[in-house]
Amino acid sequence: MEEYGKILIIAMPVFLVLIVIEKLYGIYKKNDTAPLIDSVSSISSGITNSVKDVLGLSITFLSYEWMVSKIAFFHQEATVLSYVIAFFVIDFYGYWSHRLAHQINFFWNKHAIHHSSEEFNLACALRQPVASLVNLFTFLLIPAALLGVPASVIAITLPLHLFLQFWYHTKHIKKMGFVEKILVTPSHHRVHHAINPEYLDKNHSQIFIFWDKLFGTFQEELDHVPPVFGITRPANTWNPIKINFQHLTLLIKDAWRAESWKDKLTIWFKPTGWRPENFEEKYPVNKIENVFDFEKYGTQNSKKLIYWSVAQILITLLFVSYLFENIAKIGLPNIFVYGFFIFITIYSSSELMDKSRFAIVWEGFRLSLATAVILFYGDWFGLNTVFSLSNYIILGYLSVSFLITIYFVTVDFKTNQNQTINSQTA
Repeated sequence: MEEYGKILIIAMPVFLVLIVIEKLYGIYKKNDTAPLIDSVSSISSGITNSVKDVLGLSITFLSYEWMVSKIAFFHQEATVLSYVIAFFVIDFYGYWSHRLAHQINFFWNKHAIHHSSEEFNLACALRQPVASLVNLFTFLLIPAALLGVPASVIAITLPLHLFLQFWYHTKHIKKMGFVEKILVTPSHHRVHHAINPEYLDKNHSQIFIFWDKLFGTFQEELDHVPPVFGITRPANTWNPIKINFQHLTLLIKDAWRAESWKDKLTIWFKPTGWRPENFEEKYPVNKIENVFDFEKYGTQNSKKLIYWSVAQILITLLFVSYLFENIAKIGLPNIFVYGFFIFITIYSSSELMDKSRFAIVWEGFRLSLATAVILFYGDWFGLNTVFSLSNYIILGYLSVSFLITIYFVTVDFKTNQNQTINSQTA
């Protein structure tokens, strides 16, 4: 946990700087592909995922370390060769786990968050699942285990492999010539994120594109078919925690309502999107039929809300950085209390972005939780030893945030709604 937190301390500012550069470049080219509120939602998702991982909230039924101890033909040291083998095997593992997530109903729940943005930009690469609480695909690393690649090499290569998937989430880089034949490029990945019928469930590769070509899932980006992004059952929320469980909620409801026991049991393993017969008519859900004729979610926002949302995510990143930097000092079980505070923070700020009146309730709960922590410990998880006024600053910030939330819900949202209605009737 602590080692991964240290890695993220380095990675987070790098990602943030690249997101800002893409934003500024889009403005300069008069082709801004990164609306601020969409980017805030994406970064919020990245925060929930990274906090979940750092806190060790995932269960692996079959550990790689156990596999390598039982089935390795021989044992390697941590050499250049072992890292090369690990990288290729992890990419193979990534292709198949990714493909299965697209093809099986139950597994889609953990992956839908990554596709939920109706934009395509660097920030949406951070839309990673908090719902992936159980890892079922470790068996795909069997080739590396057979060759005796050390578990320490896999542990280092996995996050590196993940971070290398960040750069190709952009619309600003066009086709890249010869590179297109070897590596996954922005053009390949735009196809993957698109909901056009021509592009659905294509290009699952993560680093090397030849897996798709080998297993028959490759699709080139077509000049006459501009990619349209999102998911066919749109999320219609900025809240990453809600998005993480939307598909699972629908599966549970459909399984409960299904009359046949066969449907109740098999719905989980059917192709993604499958529902029992006549359910689309009996229990309709919002689904995009024409990808070139639908309204993107949450495009009408006041500048006040947008700028406040940006400020909130930047402050949240400071809280997260302190957690990652001081995991050992905060210790168990306090890190879980801290993690819970981060999740409540994301939920509260996302509810405000969704213009929900319940944002006041969640923000009030966040303030109460922080107050209880400081009263109980006399400190914000040891921060007073670094900065003596930290308690006052944190409680002052949270109090102001609570009051601003009240303002948005009671004043700004109503004003913005009235202006929208007037503009539509004018």
